[in-house]
Amino acid sequence: MPQTETPGTEVALRPRPRWWTELPLILLVYGCYSAGRLLARGDVSGAVDHGLAILRIEKTLHLNAEHPLNRLFTREAWLGVPADFWYASLHYLVTPAVLVWLFRARAPHYRAARTWLLASTFIGLIGFTLLPTCPPRLLDAGHGFVDTMAQYSSYGWWGGEASAPRGLGGMTNQYAAMPSLHVGWALWCGVLLWRHGGTRLTKVLGVVYPLVTAIVVMGTANHYLLDAVAGVAVMGVGYLLAAPLMRAVDRLRARLSRPAAPVASGTGSPIVSAGCQTSAGERIPRQRESRLGPAAGPDAPATDAGEGAPTPAR
Repeated sequence: MPQTETPGTEVALRPRPRWWTELPLILLVYGCYSAGRLLARGDVSGAVDHGLAILRIEKTLHLNAEHPLNRLFTREAWLGVPADFWYASLHYLVTPAVLVWLFRARAPHYRAARTWLLASTFIGLIGFTLLPTCPPRLLDAGHGFVDTMAQYSSYGWWGGEASAPRGLGGMTNQYAAMPSLHVGWALWCGVLLWRHGGTRLTKVLGVVYPLVTAIVVMGTANHYLLDAVAGVAVMGVGYLLAAPLMRAVDRLRARLSRPAAPVASGTGSPIVSAGCQTSAGERIPRQRESRLGPAAGPDAPATDAGEGAPTPAR
């Protein structure tokens, strides 16, 4: 039974990926991610409505993880400040670090993991575009959320309006909350660290990193609980799509690299100078003389018309 490649499984007889082809691909996808986040910037009223709808759904389901975590991070600076650094920095550092580690130390697993990450990111971009969502920190103060990024902005490099560097907050889409790719990417890192780390420490980090990230995004009032759940779901869909995408790419590569069909031999007489066609006996040098025999003279009949030709009458 043929084996199919799934994310995280080892693939034999596959050439090692090259950094000069992988890096432009990653940069291209990140550029699409950054540009896609900006598409929903203008729909503020719709984003607020979506955020309030999520709160109503959570209230119906008796879910309220955001308020107690946000109050804790607001009251305790020793928790709130590290949480803001975690939110603003680690997804830009840990995700590429895990990708590079796979590329260098776990090459057989790299392609599946990279495809999983890219597919999930594109699905997240669709969510940002179709469902712009106001994060809890940007809702009216009557809803009980405090923007810890603004509260502790004097401690970090970010500004009060976003997790972007000071003065660049206007260049980011603050309404790209659904799904939470912070949680999704952290889950991706955690799964790979657990499966391929090889040590107890990496397995512990594989569990701790996504769990703490989920707590941080809610405690800093950047995401709702359902945003985090949606981030996990997006990664699940991306995982299922990774293997079919790789097979489709492999088929396309095989089709593009397939050599042209060779021309069948013996399908016609070759053309020589001046467009004259040669007989079968003249195709090989000295073939005609060998067929005439040693006793043949200049007036001997030619026999180079091919075997089975009729013998001239005498």
